[in-house]
Amino acid sequence: MTDRVTFDGVLIVGAGLAGLSAALAAAPRRVLVLAAAPLGEGCSSGWAQGGMAVALADDDDPTLHAADTLAAGAGLCDRVAVDVLTREGPAAVLALTALGAPFDRRPGGGFVQSLEAAHSRARVTRVGGDGAGAAIMRAVIAAVRGADHIEVREGWRVRALLTDGRGHARGVLADHGGRFGEILAPATVLATGGLGGLYAVTTNPAAVRGEGLALAAAIGARIADPEFVQFHPTAIDVGADPAPLATEALRGEGARLVDTAGEPFMARYHPSAELAPRDVVARAIGVERAAGRGAFLDARAAVGAAFPAHFPAVFAACMAAGLDPRSQPIPVLPAAHYHMGGIATDLDGRTSTPGLFAVGECASTGVHGANRLASNSLLEAAVYGRRAGVAAREATGALSQPLPAIAAPDLPAQVLADLRRRMSRDAGVVRDRAGLGGLIAWIDAQAAIRGPALALTTARLVASAALDRRESRGAHCRSDFPGLIEPPFHSSLQAVRASIPFATDLRVAAA
Repeated sequence: MTDRVTFDGVLIVGAGLAGLSAALAAAPRRVLVLAAAPLGEGCSSGWAQGGMAVALADDDDPTLHAADTLAAGAGLCDRVAVDVLTREGPAAVLALTALGAPFDRRPGGGFVQSLEAAHSRARVTRVGGDGAGAAIMRAVIAAVRGADHIEVREGWRVRALLTDGRGHARGVLADHGGRFGEILAPATVLATGGLGGLYAVTTNPAAVRGEGLALAAAIGARIADPEFVQFHPTAIDVGADPAPLATEALRGEGARLVDTAGEPFMARYHPSAELAPRDVVARAIGVERAAGRGAFLDARAAVGAAFPAHFPAVFAACMAAGLDPRSQPIPVLPAAHYHMGGIATDLDGRTSTPGLFAVGECASTGVHGANRLASNSLLEAAVYGRRAGVAAREATGALSQPLPAIAAPDLPAQVLADLRRRMSRDAGVVRDRAGLGGLIAWIDAQAAIRGPALALTTARLVASAALDRRESRGAHCRSDFPGLIEPPFHSSLQAVRASIPFATDLRVAAA
């Protein structure tokens, strides 16, 4: 028999920066955080190198930051959501500083800010050069551990969302060491992260496989723009899984992308060369590698001997692989890095399903559009995590009896490995009808055998929307449809039933 408990407060699934920001903001309401791994492990927030993009300098302001974000988003950003992000960003950084996040400071006390691709100003606040994510998470975790209103349960994996007869979210069915339990709550916040682990080459933790999207889709929540997956152009190509990351800040410092002969090549693809938008750089590297010319990040002149002090995480990753970036170019390749789409939300994290909220990378707030601007992800987690926590604490009322829920099955390791290879090949940097169609057919065949496994459901969402978007926009590139369709439009997918396939309506909303 499954255990059942009722929690009169905010239930948060996931413990990255977005989920923990929501937990802190929900005070004084009681909060229960379910984390699949120990705090600080298994989430992408702690792996972020670049930092948080925010307009703090005298020559910058939120309007300029918003303009850069909109330009990167290729016509699909929500302008109001972007305005909220950039306007509330400075306060978010100051709040994290007050919690103890040790952002790099200048002798006069101002923040050190670096330039990253597609930014018109140097506005990325960082910690120790490339350690922002880990340092921010340490400060936030300490605050959560010390908060009387927050309880954290580690080692809990959510296997299904609970709903009542009206279709309202009413909590979760979770697995703790093989023992299942139902936790009923008036407000459930999904903060489950991205989906990079669905790809064979990723910079994300392997367990981050988009399970939140599948959980939400199974109860009929709307999923927006799932085809937009950002591939970081400069993952370090040393055969590791996940692939270590060479932060974009290196290119901001002057590092060059070169081929095997040492010749720079990015100027052939974009006038901004190394500082072109990420999708452009990722595709350029893909072309160079496919042509046999190779791709390397040469930071010898730009960083050189300063590598251990200025970029310690990248330096350590290279040295662990037997590569000294002070004297050798770094081999690089594109890797699944960030998901711009997700569970559709309003400005306070509410989804289309009453009682269900979503924050962080699993959510689609409208901020990122078709291509995320560098270092806007941690900022979104902090800004929108706080807003969702405030909104969720207001959820009250007697809980109705939930309907029976069945735990989603897991995939065998070999099937998951096959899915990852197919996603990288057919739903990767460049896509086409044949590849996507074959991928969908394989997913559906596996689902008929395995049942609605969460990884299959999320992969089907990505592939279906990618097949139906017959254009190339932002991070979504179709070799068979290289042009743009105007006006821009959003993808919107909703489950026909608690399984796959999904009904798709790609023209619900013009951007």
